[in-house]
Amino acid sequence: MLHPPGGIAGGDRLAIEVEVAAGAHALLTTPGAAKWYGSIGPRAQQSLRLAVAAGAALEWLPQETIVFDGALADSTVEIELAEGARLAWWELVCLGRPAAGERFERGDWRQALRITRPGGAPLFVERGRLRGGDPLLASPVGLAGLPVLGTLLAAGEIDADTLARLRALPRPDGVTLGWTRLDGLVCLRGLAPQAEPLREAFAAAWQALRPQLLGRPPITPRIWRT
Repeated sequence: MLHPPGGIAGGDRLAIEVEVAAGAHALLTTPGAAKWYGSIGPRAQQSLRLAVAAGAALEWLPQETIVFDGALADSTVEIELAEGARLAWWELVCLGRPAAGERFERGDWRQALRITRPGGAPLFVERGRLRGGDPLLASPVGLAGLPVLGTLLAAGEIDADTLARLRALPRPDGVTLGWTRLDGLVCLRGLAPQAEPLREAFAAAWQALRPQLLGRPPITPRIWRT
């Protein structure tokens, strides 16, 4: 998926809707990082709706999102899973541009994520808000000074042995990872000082997860290597 301007500016509203039909399998990714640019006042909005029909599978694996210093951004994700639907979804967010020495000192990033089962029953619901310069960014009970955060969610049949292998995967230097098993879902959280090592860790987790979850070999999209 390609957004021609290459980023979202203050006042922009971007809506993406994906429907995977019964029995189909789709993998969607992006050729580069998404960008939320700084704003002098208007908020930028992106809404993402993913609907996965019965017996279908969706892999939503975009490259990282960069929230520039001064960005005012709202991200809303709604995922509807029908009976027997399988999902691999991740989001990697970089607050500021650490490689350029830019930190997230100003701005406001708000995120809402909701995954529902058949009939609209909630499977996973989360809301978050991070303000530029907030003490939570540096606090050990917050982001611990690490500006890159990520979440990977997988819905489907995942046995205890696979989860144990996932937890035993090596971690790149400086990356903090934690797995949680929920009802019908597994969740990986990650923090890192740069985007590249966290993306590497998430890709390794996805590759280890894919054969059991989706019955497919762990072949990475070619566009990740361009």
